[in-house]
Amino acid sequence: MARKKSVLLSKIKESVNSVLPITGIVLLLGFTIAPIDISALMSFVIGALLLMLGMGFFTLGAEMSMTPLGERVGAVMTKTRKPWLILVGCFILGVIITVSEPDLTVLATQVPSIPNEVIILSVAIGVGIFLMVAFLRILLQIPLRWLLIGCYVVAFALAFIAPRNFLAVAFDSGGVTTGPMTVPFIMAFGVGIASIRSDKQAENDSFGMVALCSVGPILAVLLLSLFFRPVGGDYIAAVIPMVNDSIELGQLFMAELPHYLAEVFTALSPIFVFFVLFQIFAMRLRRRALVRYIVGLAYTFFGLTLFLTGVNVGFMSVGSELGRIIASLPERWLLVPIGMVIGYFIVAAEPAVHVLNKQVEAITAGAIPPKAMSMSLSIGVSVSVGLAMLRVLTGLPILWLLIPGYGLAIVLSFFVPPIFTSIAFDSGGVASGPMTATFLLPLAVGASSALGGDVVSEAFGVVAMVAMTPLITIQLMGMIYQHKLVHKSAQEPILPPEEEIIDL
Repeated sequence: MARKKSVLLSKIKESVNSVLPITGIVLLLGFTIAPIDISALMSFVIGALLLMLGMGFFTLGAEMSMTPLGERVGAVMTKTRKPWLILVGCFILGVIITVSEPDLTVLATQVPSIPNEVIILSVAIGVGIFLMVAFLRILLQIPLRWLLIGCYVVAFALAFIAPRNFLAVAFDSGGVTTGPMTVPFIMAFGVGIASIRSDKQAENDSFGMVALCSVGPILAVLLLSLFFRPVGGDYIAAVIPMVNDSIELGQLFMAELPHYLAEVFTALSPIFVFFVLFQIFAMRLRRRALVRYIVGLAYTFFGLTLFLTGVNVGFMSVGSELGRIIASLPERWLLVPIGMVIGYFIVAAEPAVHVLNKQVEAITAGAIPPKAMSMSLSIGVSVSVGLAMLRVLTGLPILWLLIPGYGLAIVLSFFVPPIFTSIAFDSGGVASGPMTATFLLPLAVGASSALGGDVVSEAFGVVAMVAMTPLITIQLMGMIYQHKLVHKSAQEPILPPEEEIIDL
C-alpha cells in the first residue's frame, strides 16, 4: 500500500511539473497584455489543479490496467492462430476503444452542422479497419513507410475533391482519435501481437499501430464528405464562466462533475465489459493480478474524470477568450510567437505522451530516453501551433502546409532507422490529445472569430498541424542518433588479436 502511495505521489509530481509551465504562461498573459475576466481566470486555476491531480491518477491507472491489458489481449488473440478471428477482434476492439475516446467527443461537439454521432461512428469504423491493417502489417512484416505512403496519397487525392469545410475536420479527427484511452491500449496491443514473432524486428514493428489508426479517421471523414451534406449550423464559442464568489466557483465545477463522471463511465464501460468477458473465456488471471487490473481501471476512471472536468470547465473558455483578446490587439502578429511558446509547453501536459515515452524507453532499452522524446515533441508542437496561428491570421489553405509537411516526413523515412519512423508517426497522434482539443483549438477559434475569419476552414486544423510536425522532429532526432552512432563506431580502435589478448 505504501509503495502504491509513493508511486502515485511520483506520478502527481510529474503531472505538476508538466502543467505548471502552461499555467504560468496563461497567468502571465492574463496579468500583462491579455486581461481575462477574473471569473474565467479563477476557473482556469482550479482547472489546472484538477488537471494535475487527474493526470497523476490516470497515468498510474494506465500503467496498471490499460497497458498490461492491451499486451495480454494481443498475445492471447494471436495464440488462436486463426487470422480471420483476429481480424474480427481487431475491428471490434478498434470501434469500442474509439467510441470510448473522450478527445473525439470533445472535437465532435465543436464541429458545427455535422451530428456528433455521424463523426464518431465514421471515425470508429476507420480505426477498426486500420487496426486490422496494422495487425496484417505486423504479421506479414510489411514496411510501415510503404503503407503510410499509399494511405496519405489516397488521403490527399480525396482532399482535393472533398468540400473545403470538411478538410480541416478530417485531418483533425486523425489527431484526436489517438488520445488517453486509445494510446496505452493500442501501443500495448501492438507489443502483444508482435510477441508471436521471434525475429529481431518484432519489437520495432510493435510501433506504428497508432500511426495507422490515425490515418483511418482521416480517410473515413474524407469519404463521408463525398456523401454527407451538412445543413446550416454555426460554431458556438465556449461560454465564459461568470461567478460572484468562491462558493459559486465551486458549484460551477460540481455542477459539471456528474456530466464527466457519466461520460468517462460510458467510455470505460465497453472496455470493462470486454475485460470481464476476456477474463472469463481467455485470460483467467489469478486473484492478485485481477485485483491489480480492477484497481488500475478505477484509477483511470477517477483520473480521467478529474482531467476532463478541469480542461473542459477551466481551460476551454480561457483558451477561446485568450485567442480573441490577442487577435484584437494592434500587434495581432503576437499570436504566432505566443502560440509557439504555448505549444512548446502544452504537449508535456498530454497524458498519453507520458505513456508513449515510457513505452519507447522500455522497447529501446533506454537508447531513446524520455527527455529526448519530450524535447523533440515540444519543438514539433511549438512549430505546428505557430503555423496554425499563421493560418488564422492569413487564411492560408491547410493543404499548403500538410502536403509539404507529410512529404518531408515520408522522405525522411528513407534516411532513418525504421523504428524512428514508426515512433515518429505514433508520436503525431499522441501529441494531439485533450489539451490540444480543449485549449489550442479554442485558442485558434477565438482568434479566428475576432478576425472575422471562416472558423471551420481556418481555425480547425490546429490538431492536424500538431499531429504533423512531430513526424519530422522525431525522425530528425533519429538522424542525429544514427550519425552519433556511426561517428562513435568510427572512433573505436580496432586492435589486432595480440594486442586484444594483452589488453584483456
